[in-house]
Amino acid sequence: MMRLILVRHGQTEWNAGGRYQGQSNVALSALGRRQAELLAARFPVKHLDVIYTSDLDRARETAECVGKAFGVDVRPEKAFRELSFGDWEGLTYQEISSQWPKEANKLFTAPDELFIPNGETFQALQKRALDKIAELCETHDGQNVGIFAHGAINKTILAGLMHIPLHYLWSLRQDNTAVNILRLEDGYVTVELINGTFHLGDEAKSLGL
Repeated sequence: MMRLILVRHGQTEWNAGGRYQGQSNVALSALGRRQAELLAARFPVKHLDVIYTSDLDRARETAECVGKAFGVDVRPEKAFRELSFGDWEGLTYQEISSQWPKEANKLFTAPDELFIPNGETFQALQKRALDKIAELCETHDGQNVGIFAHGAINKTILAGLMHIPLHYLWSLRQDNTAVNILRLEDGYVTVELINGTFHLGDEAKSLGL
């Protein structure tokens, strides 16, 4: 049995501006760093045995904040990078839809059929993520494993583990610093928490959440 604690990074300026980040290396905003601090202070699991993170700064910074609180080193892992949005990175949805209207429409209506110009498919994203998680199940049996990643990849991981077709990917919400907890044992998955943001507490309104 491995207990998987899957976390999305804190907010960035591109999140606030509605820009698609993908594998662009965007750092946390001041708000994002505060979210990470609240997450570390009120983490919903008593201990983490190991922490893996996307090697992109926004996920790594969030992971390091939690790792410091637990006294656990953070292990960067390229397999947990966000979906590559290719030519769409740095653009807003409005800018994308004006140049690629058919593809932009499929992003939300049929993500399983989407081909992003010079980007990555959701199928490829899901495979690289789940392949790495399968490896971790072998090496971290009986442990609490933290993975700090991104919105789209987290959704594909959750969809895969919960047997939800990628077509319905966007039914799974992932807010900034959202926590998801799942038990993986003998091919079965038990869901304990999805999109938990209670750690933001009474500060949520003042933080603009």
